[in-house]
Amino acid sequence: MAFYSNSVDAFLKQTESEILGELVAKNPFSLEDLQKNAWIEEIRILKSVFMENNKGHIVFEYTIPRMGKRVDAIYILDGIVFLLEFKVGAKDYSKFAIDQVVDYALDLKNFHKSSHNKLLVPVLISTKAPNNNEFDNGYLKDGILKVVKCNADNLSEAFKLISAKHKEDDFDPLEWINSPYSPTPTIIEAAQALYRKHNVTDISRNDASAVNLSLTTKAINEIIEKSKRENKKSICFITGVPGAGKTLAGLNIANERHKFDENEHAVFLSGNQPLVEVLQEALARDENSQFKTKKSEALIKAKAFIQNIHHFRDDAMKNYLPPNEKVAIFDEAQRAWTEDMLTNFMARKKGKSNFNMSEPEFLISVMDRHQDWAVIICLIGGGQEINTGEAGLIEWFSSIRKHFTHWDVYISNNITDSEYTRGLSNDELMYGINCTTIEKLHLSVSLRSFRNENVSKLIKSILDIDKQQAKDLYSSVSKDYPIVMTRNLETAKKWVKSQAHGTERYGLIASSGARRLRSSGIWVQSKVNATNWFLNSHDDVRSSYFLEDTATEFDIQGLELDWTIVCWDANLRFVENHFEYYSFTGSKWMKINKAENILYLKNAYRVLLTRARQGMIIFIPEGDEHDTTRLTSYYDGIYNYLKDIGIQPIY
Repeated sequence: MAFYSNSVDAFLKQTESEILGELVAKNPFSLEDLQKNAWIEEIRILKSVFMENNKGHIVFEYTIPRMGKRVDAIYILDGIVFLLEFKVGAKDYSKFAIDQVVDYALDLKNFHKSSHNKLLVPVLISTKAPNNNEFDNGYLKDGILKVVKCNADNLSEAFKLISAKHKEDDFDPLEWINSPYSPTPTIIEAAQALYRKHNVTDISRNDASAVNLSLTTKAINEIIEKSKRENKKSICFITGVPGAGKTLAGLNIANERHKFDENEHAVFLSGNQPLVEVLQEALARDENSQFKTKKSEALIKAKAFIQNIHHFRDDAMKNYLPPNEKVAIFDEAQRAWTEDMLTNFMARKKGKSNFNMSEPEFLISVMDRHQDWAVIICLIGGGQEINTGEAGLIEWFSSIRKHFTHWDVYISNNITDSEYTRGLSNDELMYGINCTTIEKLHLSVSLRSFRNENVSKLIKSILDIDKQQAKDLYSSVSKDYPIVMTRNLETAKKWVKSQAHGTERYGLIASSGARRLRSSGIWVQSKVNATNWFLNSHDDVRSSYFLEDTATEFDIQGLELDWTIVCWDANLRFVENHFEYYSFTGSKWMKINKAENILYLKNAYRVLLTRARQGMIIFIPEGDEHDTTRLTSYYDGIYNYLKDIGIQPIY
């Protein structure tokens, strides 16, 4: 976890060259003069500081796996953990550097077991900056002080003042250093880490309450190896609650298969265009930053690892040869198109008037072209179909039953839940299919909302109008995962900004059908650029941070933010103990009666309400009695329903 670790006393007895030698020996990358000189300066500064006080423990280059970064140095003194970020030669305290060291503190507080009950002090040392003697400005949040800003000359004074003021229980530094680190990365962070050849166990939680993603990967690898040995064709269905790590599991499987055999050409496919674009861009930016690879070259590599499923489909239409890929991972497979949808698309866009297959049937038929073996892995999210023509799980089983009974099918034990089957019984779903149930193919615990694993259950109970369960769950969830609501959008913006620290990301999200939020300045018909919205920094007006552009369920499905403002419009109303569903057509609301379209709208709100990792505020407008499209009754019903559940209003 660290390049160097020693007591301060031992550190002082070592020469500068000896310490530098240990750092160089542990460094896995080619060493540039800039880094070497920075280490030398850091060693000199700390030796000078510690001459006055030889107590404590010093660590250099402590690894934060989830972030793929290292803390410059950690100083443990009197029960306090000082996180030191050096900016050698810097003459100011930049916001970027402040956010950087705050991020380290937040990561350790959230995911490093021994840090949960420790005082963490982020310290920014801009070596040539002016003196700043206000070293203790209070707490950033529980257990983390606000950033201490100092230079090379007053660092010692900062240590003295803070350790004198805060009386903490002493602890064994080695126990802290070796304490378990159990992160829950965003899908962007996870993709970047896997792409850098990290193991999934390095970046995922391993506590008893979470499903170990490596077990799912192991189960899939066993199925692939069996299919290869016996020349079988197999299709696996991985299910999971929102945020359970299905996409992470899929990316990990693709990554693992390349380690086994590059000739298998395992590929990760998704029909979610924003997700594909964001992940491709994130991988390319990361490689460009880490290894100085040309951005254009890095993007080509990233696009080979993660592909759009529709491009895969269209390539397969051009000839009838087997694809290069022997292992195909289909993310969000429940969103594959129905026969009517695909047939219509092929006639309109591709000029193929005689096409008569659903997307699941066609995709299986493409992999079926292999004469020996092939494996399809379908990642299925319950209650995630959000658009017209999305077939859901049933169409996959129907296609197998009609045309591909020679394929072996592997399912999770939760695949018969109503969210997946739309009311079909187990016997109806599996009739005529060679099925094997494997428990490890279901991911039951949400990793997105790492503060509380019951968030997805809470949202389900709210949308299912299971009021008592929703009350009980909210009471439990809200202790660690704040959920509040407001009738004022500016209040919502202030709240979310006050909750987020460092580079924690926040943004505005709303249903694509929320057309009357326009009066509040929320225009869902204005398309966001997903890569800019999800990846760009605080100072970029195109980023989510500016709270100007609103992402819809189509933009954000499969992705997440730390904090969200969920904007609730009159398309989903609560009237006399039931939900009513509407679409805005022309100049008025039209009630939705078709069961399929009701499901899509319900799922759109399910997606929106499960996007936040740390907490959310729900904005419900007041309405306007002078505007028949925004009557107060349209909004009061949902506000009062959520209030009855216990969700706290803020004003």
